Amino acid sequence: MSAPLRLACLDAEAPPLFSLWTTERGREGYEPGVAEALGAELRGPVEWVRLPWVEMIPAVQRGDVDAVLCGQGITAERSAQINFTRPYAVFHEGVLVRRGSAIQGTEDLVGRRVAAIENSTNMALAETFTGAIPVAFGAGSDDVYADMLAALLKGDVDAVVDDDVLFVPLGATHPDYGLVFTVQTGNKWGIGVAKDRPQVLAEIDGALGRLIDSGRLREVWKRWLPTLGYPFDEVPV
Repeated sequence: MSAPLRLACLDAEAPPLFSLWTTERGREGYEPGVAEALGAELRGPVEWVRLPWVEMIPAVQRGDVDAVLCGQGITAERSAQINFTRPYAVFHEGVLVRRGSAIQGTEDLVGRRVAAIENSTNMALAETFTGAIPVAFGAGSDDVYADMLAALLKGDVDAVVDDDVLFVPLGATHPDYGLVFTVQTGNKWGIGVAKDRPQVLAEIDGALGRLIDSGRLREVWKRWLPTLGYPFDEVPV
């Protein structure tokens, strides 16, 4: 693949997954690290196309980009719209609350407003919490994660459901937020490609397979996600 590999993702600050794009550094984090490794394997440059969450899959379907590499859990709904490579990550999901909240478990979410990104694995989990009131975020937002954290801090919602990797930078002593529990969902994330571009899917998936087999993906994981267990040593993919 000599032409640039055009990848869609949010332009948001969500470490350790990715950072805001800058002219000096471009994008940094685990997903940009995966993209850089793929570009090196495919012997071509990587070009990021920064889009709101709800516009990424349509952009792939239109052919505006080659693929989505941006927090896409491999779900039945998404798989009906695009094809996915093998996973490049496996994450669980956590529930974040304001520091000092009385919420300690799912039983405390009855009647509480629980934020999650619309049409996501996080929202699917939020909808399983008996008596909770799911609140969807995402449509048209340039930074849905920041929007949810801001709503939590203001008290517009009582909890946020998202992948555990996003809560890593908050730590155990963050003054505003606390992670109260994690659900071992084992969500597999993949790179999404249009259904009418099987050759592109085969090229990206093959390159990703070589990164896993050679240990290069493990190196990227350990650089950016050192506190999370590398999943492909333990989980069949």
